[in-house]
Amino acid sequence: MNEALWILVAGNVAFVGTHFAMSHPLRAPMVKALGAGGFQIAYTVVSFATLAWVYFAFVAAPPADLPGSGDAGWIAATIITLPAMILLAGSFIGNPALPTPMAEAQARAEPGGVFKVTRHPMMWAIGLWAASHIILFWSIRTMVTALAMGILALVGAKLQDAKKEALMGAAWAEWESKTAYWPRWGQFLSVGAVPLVAGTALWLAGSYIHLWRAGIPAGVFKWLG
Repeated sequence: MNEALWILVAGNVAFVGTHFAMSHPLRAPMVKALGAGGFQIAYTVVSFATLAWVYFAFVAAPPADLPGSGDAGWIAATIITLPAMILLAGSFIGNPALPTPMAEAQARAEPGGVFKVTRHPMMWAIGLWAASHIILFWSIRTMVTALAMGILALVGAKLQDAKKEALMGAAWAEWESKTAYWPRWGQFLSVGAVPLVAGTALWLAGSYIHLWRAGIPAGVFKWLG
């Protein structure tokens, strides 16, 4: 790999590594030293700084240096990103993993919507998005970044369970007993109209914007265009 790709690898390692470190082993000592507000500021600054590193390194790396997986890859990626967007859309509705004063009550409620599929719909949405880009086998820069984001999401989801068990105690344990880490795809069509409609709209919008941002037609627009 050339120097630009190594810089991208370093940026992704920094982004993922600092997220894991600040979310888990360094969280308590940082909160103690900086206070809750100071910790949030430090977390935000480091996150945006390392994400900017990834972005600019990605732009500087070679754009298409792998052979690709052809139409089969594009079809698979198009299909995979649809449930990803539906999970993402539904993840903002009644999610006890998000910072909200209603988290404990939401964790004790009966799971609905996308939480019938998994208690980590946002993380699985990112993981599926990452898988869709790895399948395309388009470029090393895409493979590196997608793999990093997939690891951050799916390993992070498992680590989040341990963190929430410590922070929320019995409420999170009850939520875990009623939900699943691994998606229960048999429940997918019962998530409700809002996630299905909103997620499909996101899927279409994201596919359309892909041409504008990446210069590559994606999703159904690859064939409609």
